[in-house]
Amino acid sequence: MRGNTLYIVVPCYNEEEVLPETARRLGDKLRSLMRAGKISPRSRVLFVNDGSKDRTWEVIAKLHMENSLLCGVDLSRNRGHQNALLAGLMTAGDKADMVVSMDADLQDDVDAVDAMVDKYLAGIDIVYGVRSSRKTDTFFKRTTAEAFYRLMNLLGAETVFNHADYRLMSRRALEGLAQFKEVNLFLRGIVPMVGYSSDTVEYERGERFAGESKYPLKKMVSFALEGITSLSVKPLRMITGLGFLVFFASLIMIIYNVVRWATGNTVTGWASIACSVWLIGGLILLSLGVIGEYLGKLYLESKGRPRFLIRQVLDEGDGE
Repeated sequence: MRGNTLYIVVPCYNEEEVLPETARRLGDKLRSLMRAGKISPRSRVLFVNDGSKDRTWEVIAKLHMENSLLCGVDLSRNRGHQNALLAGLMTAGDKADMVVSMDADLQDDVDAVDAMVDKYLAGIDIVYGVRSSRKTDTFFKRTTAEAFYRLMNLLGAETVFNHADYRLMSRRALEGLAQFKEVNLFLRGIVPMVGYSSDTVEYERGERFAGESKYPLKKMVSFALEGITSLSVKPLRMITGLGFLVFFASLIMIIYNVVRWATGNTVTGWASIACSVWLIGGLILLSLGVIGEYLGKLYLESKGRPRFLIRQVLDEGDGE
């Protein structure tokens, strides 16, 4: 019989507007699962404050004082969504048999937790929450998001299509995740590497309950680049392929120019020279940029800096 203590980990950054409603819905979900006998009374909701600039931590502390089902972790500074999520997973992993991660904005369907828990109790270690459709997205966001997943898989990074960070992981899966030590985190690609049995649960993603999106276009592009360069070396191999292509093209041009010289046709046009210079120059700069991305990541990994530091933990055992 598998243990049935559930922790729901919720990373938070400037979420003071939505937290009271998020806490209410997740608290109700825990109580309903407890009444059904599916989870232990020791189950909790764990909010992770990722160095918020508003009153997020004060709200979490107040919620904890009012309801022991609601706990909190306060990071020493803002470390980004993926590191905050990992901090919550590792904190909860010592106390829980299964951990569900989800965002604070209530766009993820809370009721999908029931199906995730059922699959865990049936023996599944990792359950991915997968969007059944993207009807609520704009055309631009839907197109770019689907292109991102296809590009990631094309470049060799194993990801689950239309899955973000809404998932359930067993304690065994979390122990496997803890063995991945990289500083540059892209959990959507790392979790499938853990292996173990997995399944999916489909759900409809709703509108954000309150507040503003924490992922504008600039951050989305940066997140995509982080994922590609953290999980795949195919961009480097593509540079090698481009190098061979340009090299063979150069050989052809050398032969062509020698033949032209031998036949007395030595007049050349400026357009072909200009185009060649711009093309080769652009390829060189692009190649240096890609190589630089990988070198930068190697530099950060070599330092071995901590991925997160915890300032305070609020749980029923801390005396609060």
